[in-house]
Amino acid sequence: MANDPSTPPDRFRPVPTGRLARLGAFGRLAGSLTTSVIAEGGRQIATGQRPRLGELVLTPGNAANIADRLSHMRGAALKLGQMISMDAGDLLPPELATILSRMRDQAYRMPPQQLNAVLKAEWGADWRRRFLQFDATPIAAASIGQVHRATLPDGRMLAIKVQYPGVADSIGADVDNVATLLRMSRLLPPNVDLAPLLAEAKRQLTDEADYRREGEQMRQYGRRLTGDDRYAVPDLVEEFTTGRVLAMSFLEGRPIETLAEADQATRDRAMTALVTLVLRELFEFGVMQTDPNFANYRWQADSGRLVLLDFGATRPVDPPTVAAYRRLIETGLARELNAIREVAVETGFLGAEAAAAHRPAVDRIIAAIDAALNRPGPFDFGDRAFVPVVREEAKAMIADRSTWHVPHVETLFVQRKVSGTALLAARLKARVDIRGLAAEAIA
Repeated sequence: MANDPSTPPDRFRPVPTGRLARLGAFGRLAGSLTTSVIAEGGRQIATGQRPRLGELVLTPGNAANIADRLSHMRGAALKLGQMISMDAGDLLPPELATILSRMRDQAYRMPPQQLNAVLKAEWGADWRRRFLQFDATPIAAASIGQVHRATLPDGRMLAIKVQYPGVADSIGADVDNVATLLRMSRLLPPNVDLAPLLAEAKRQLTDEADYRREGEQMRQYGRRLTGDDRYAVPDLVEEFTTGRVLAMSFLEGRPIETLAEADQATRDRAMTALVTLVLRELFEFGVMQTDPNFANYRWQADSGRLVLLDFGATRPVDPPTVAAYRRLIETGLARELNAIREVAVETGFLGAEAAAAHRPAVDRIIAAIDAALNRPGPFDFGDRAFVPVVREEAKAMIADRSTWHVPHVETLFVQRKVSGTALLAARLKARVDIRGLAAEAIA
């Protein structure tokens, strides 16, 4: 299992396994941060400044250090950082956004020796005999596992996702340690209760680490979308699937971002298909794949199909959450702006204290979004004229830490998918009939 010569050697780093090894890695990170904080604090005091702890923790050097250490550890620590980055990057302080964006883009790979050890444990010592070819260099590396291409003796091509060792057993500790880093930064107000969100994150990540569960979710999605030639879902290959290895048919496809080079009609069709899928998940399936990472989609230029990948984050959508989105869409379609604000508070999308303290700003944000959505023709995600208005109006609300509000965890997971889909549509400058699709979905 030789390294691919095109891959820089330093991109292969062993994953720390075992709780003590991962705790030690966090300990070393905390130690280096403490040393840096003391040194930088002393320097600022010596120059007559009054340092703040959050600023000392989130220096550019510390940002790079945190991102590199968590990327090395992979697992829940890296996954949680990537989730926050996708969801709230535009609203976070620049230093923290830097950490999270580096974590999103950086993923080390297991050395071949560690990969071999994992596969021996899952498939047995003679696992290589079952394949005509198994590419040691992964075609994708993410937070919880990496994907390899393999060929069976009968010529079938497979994609094999192999979980990093120690990841499943360290989820609880990893999430707690990342939360500690966030609290150290003093970016989160004391009145924000993260406990429900952290508990749900642990549960969700535990589900994602169960590859048999993911395989079944993938199979169910394939059944739901049978006959719809806009989508392609890999077939599960059960004989090679275990709790830590997921085997599926290999589907060719280009990164979804390459659609940016396609003509307008092609981009519009692709994003219309994705928005339609999100609405079907919410109002028809009652089940949603809640991870909108761009790497979970591929594009087949020859067939025009979207390849859907990674079903680990699939979860049921509870009826109250479905009802909340239905009410928001109904009031939005009716253009009842006061009702939109009231429903947003009632359903937990917006905190009551924030809505009361910043009502003029909230109303201007709602009006700006309403105006953008109700221009003639499809909604143009490439026209971001309303975004600066929203961002400017939101500044005072974000700065008012006393009114920060954490929506219900069920809402957060759905909104993550909605926001991520909108982010992709903006990247592709797609035009989509949002009002028409939404009206049809709730009819």
